[in-house]
Amino acid sequence: MMTSVSERPGAVPGEEIGFVGLGVMGQPMALNLAKAGTRLVVWNRSPTAADPLRQAGAAVAASVEEVFKRARIVILMLVNQTVLDEVLRRGTADFAKLVSGRIVVSMGSNPPDYSRGLAADILAVGGRYVEAPISGSRKPAETAQLVALLGGDAETVAEVRPLLAPMCRETILCGPVGNALLMKLAVNLYLCTMLAGLAEAAHFAESNGLDLQTFQAAIDAGPIASDLTRVKIPKLVARDFSVQAATADAFNSTKLISVAARAANMASPVLDLCRTLYGESVELGNGRLDMISVVAAIEARTEALRRS
Repeated sequence: MMTSVSERPGAVPGEEIGFVGLGVMGQPMALNLAKAGTRLVVWNRSPTAADPLRQAGAAVAASVEEVFKRARIVILMLVNQTVLDEVLRRGTADFAKLVSGRIVVSMGSNPPDYSRGLAADILAVGGRYVEAPISGSRKPAETAQLVALLGGDAETVAEVRPLLAPMCRETILCGPVGNALLMKLAVNLYLCTMLAGLAEAAHFAESNGLDLQTFQAAIDAGPIASDLTRVKIPKLVARDFSVQAATADAFNSTKLISVAARAANMASPVLDLCRTLYGESVELGNGRLDMISVVAAIEARTEALRRS
């Protein structure tokens, strides 16, 4: 179900919204909120990442505690559940002090069962929780073209949903907590396998002496052209692996998908092979490079085959 974010009531006009986590994705997302006039109070473990937000008019907090003290709704864009637990002080007495009376919105990618447990813990101490994992990489984050998948109770989701409009071109309702992250894993299964297939196709073309720009033209002219191919093929042509979505994050995503597949007692043969390839690319030192650098793992296999 997709409806306009303007159809729902939102936060109290003019109230401060918290934003924690200003990394590769979080910084452009927060900047879009600030540029849209959202009153933001932000925090990041590396203080320099907050400088563009300060210049955009956001308040920069000295601590996570200050963010939660000032904001009733706090958006978290953090790398994984370990960091999320650490930031929220989960498992300590400070957890309740932070989240009681607050709405916590997690936009990162975490295991669905973890999210359900976090939601229960937040509810138990008087807070509310929405999972809102996003589909997209840095470029869509910069241009406010992300897609947010929303999971949580209907009332809280309705309150949070309009806040995401400056960051997202679509928000999709997925049902209770856990479902949005499962949907994100389903989307990422397609994304990760498609990217690995694209890298292998480019490697096949190049290995057979074909011009990669002509390869790009052939893809662009056909039915499988997409925003993704239009962005990633030029990176393959130029060997530009500057990060839009990191290989390490893709590898982590494939691990999460694999765990969820096993929990559902289902096979995931294509995903499992791609997981191995992303892992090999990480081992080659490409963890913080763009996920299209998975082509390096395919090239390494070719070299090993030719030596044998």
